[in-house]
Amino acid sequence: MAKIIFIPGLLCTAQLFHPQINALGTAHEICVADTTAMASIEEMAQKLIDDFCVTPDEKPVLAGLSMGGYVVLEALRLAADKFSGFALLSTSSRADDEGRKKQRKELIALSEIGKFKGVTPRLLPRFLSAEALKDEALVQVVMDMAAEVGQKNFTLQQTAIMARRDHRQLLENYTHPALVCCGQLDVLTPPELSSEMAERLGNAELLLIEETGHLSTLEAAEPVNQALLRLIMRAEQYQRG
Repeated sequence: MAKIIFIPGLLCTAQLFHPQINALGTAHEICVADTTAMASIEEMAQKLIDDFCVTPDEKPVLAGLSMGGYVVLEALRLAADKFSGFALLSTSSRADDEGRKKQRKELIALSEIGKFKGVTPRLLPRFLSAEALKDEALVQVVMDMAAEVGQKNFTLQQTAIMARRDHRQLLENYTHPALVCCGQLDVLTPPELSSEMAERLGNAELLLIEETGHLSTLEAAEPVNQALLRLIMRAEQYQRG
């Protein structure tokens, strides 16, 4: 049995990984990291380590989407020897450029003048593909997650994301089994960013999923589930040496 730690993205909760939890939870131990009430990616990563890496012989597999991927990379920077494998889903190893920081600050300002409910509809076309936006149930899941995270945590998370490290050079130091996965229609973290990460990693499977947007775990649950199973098998072999 492997221990898998899922790390949600911006404005997301454990619901982001419900298809994976349902598929993997009967055979593996599932944990979901807390990404709220913190304004630093490093703080989120350190809390993950403190909360879940309590047994030296147990080396969990990390799986983070978007902001969760930033937390995965930071956790590896802090304590790579505590993990047996990792999945970078719909994410990037780059730091924000000035244009992206400006966009985030504008969204924060909008949320802080009492228009937080307007932020999520504005972000929805970036989170989901055009086809997925027709799925009312899926759209409601995204809206519900954002409402649960709330305006205060939205500001903290955006602040954390803007100040994150660039991990491109560090990727070359990681020999753990890795999965790099992205939707071909992802406009927030386009596929070329995943290809860049996979090229720098020495032991990565790259999975680019057709007709899928940013929230790949929800839009393309089965391909993601199967890729995670392959990662877990490789991580177990890695841990055995």
